[in-house]
Amino acid sequence: MKIDYARLSNVTGEITMVIAESDYADKVKKQLKEIGKKHAEPGFRPGHVPAGLIEKKYGKGVKYDEINKLVGDALFDYIKENDLDVLGNPLPDEGNRLDTDQTEYTFKFKVGVAPEFDVPVDKELHIPYYRINVTDEMVTRQDEALRRRFGKQEPGDEVDATALVKGVITELNEDGTVKEGGVVVENGIVAPQYFKSDDQRALFLGKHVGDELVFNPSATCDGNETELSSMLHVGKDVAAGYKGDFRFDIKEIIVLKPAQLGEEFYKDVFGDKVKDENEYNEALKNMIASSLEGDQNYRFTIDAQKAITDKVGDLELPDDILKQFLISQNENLNAENIDAEYAGIRGQLVWDLEKNKMMHNLDIKVNDEDLKNTARILARNQFAQYGMTNVPDDAVEHYAEEILKDEKAHNQIWHQTADMKLFSAIRNAVTLDEKEVSVDEFNALFTNGAEIEEA
Repeated sequence: MKIDYARLSNVTGEITMVIAESDYADKVKKQLKEIGKKHAEPGFRPGHVPAGLIEKKYGKGVKYDEINKLVGDALFDYIKENDLDVLGNPLPDEGNRLDTDQTEYTFKFKVGVAPEFDVPVDKELHIPYYRINVTDEMVTRQDEALRRRFGKQEPGDEVDATALVKGVITELNEDGTVKEGGVVVENGIVAPQYFKSDDQRALFLGKHVGDELVFNPSATCDGNETELSSMLHVGKDVAAGYKGDFRFDIKEIIVLKPAQLGEEFYKDVFGDKVKDENEYNEALKNMIASSLEGDQNYRFTIDAQKAITDKVGDLELPDDILKQFLISQNENLNAENIDAEYAGIRGQLVWDLEKNKMMHNLDIKVNDEDLKNTARILARNQFAQYGMTNVPDDAVEHYAEEILKDEKAHNQIWHQTADMKLFSAIRNAVTLDEKEVSVDEFNALFTNGAEIEEA
């Protein structure tokens, strides 16, 4: 077999394959022999069918299949062995014909190839990196949140925004009188802070033990059957029917008393790292700054991609070949809509080429331990969503392994890990123009896309 490659343009080439009878004859003969062993014909048992009869009946079909397989394997082996950076799939020439009456064949395939370009990722490339200022207001809010989190519930005198209210819930008639045979919950409990209605919440705020008030349970939860069933101690199948008013006689108020600053509180929050109020405030700032890094780094990926793409400039692509490839891979694409859809896809194709080039230039590789580390992060984040922040390492390890067993998740984690390593390498390689910004200024970057000018 003879295979040649000719470059047609900067981004297209042609592979020509010449196949002689000797390239496929043995394969056809072997396959026909296997058919003869397994197939019976009228008057003949399997293994006893004359070779000539097998050849006459199956020869052309087997020849067609074997040549097709030979062409496919040889084509992709050639691409791999010659390190051709092919984009999309090779397109067979319209003149390709597989006539089984012939013995020699010439097949041509047009291929799209990646353009030659460089990605200058070095100190001469300046990319903005926005750091969000940690303000005193942010520190105060974080302090209040932590003190509530580590606070204790205790009896209170007045219903405030965080209180649990216990008492008797009694169903009323439309005229406000107690409904005979109606619902009475002796040990009722509500949490006004979670009411869907501000008006219903306001009915409880400021009330004291011994007070009574009239409220509408259905209005507190937008008629949610599960919540009504829990509040009124009735079945879910009938809960939606309770749309009227109820009286609430307050018997007990439980309020959340925030934790007080002190050694016990510092240890609960930060372990042995914090000893006094000054260290506590500094630790709060670091905690907030750390929580903002994810957003800051995400913004950096946007600015890095723009800076690098602008620096590389326009790239020529084998657009026609890629359009045909995309149509073959997606049933929602066709000749009528591919031009419009391709306009939105092309930018990502260019960026993927640039990422691959940078991965090679910066010698970035993703190994099994890298994947495991990313899976561990995902596992801890998923546990944290359910309030499980102190999950044992062996449980995290087991869950991370389970995540990686799923092929789809494994591929997603590979790409996520590759991006994390790539942008980390970019940050180390380029010059960062660091800019301190407020939260509002940072958020504005995502609405108007403009850089923040230094004063």
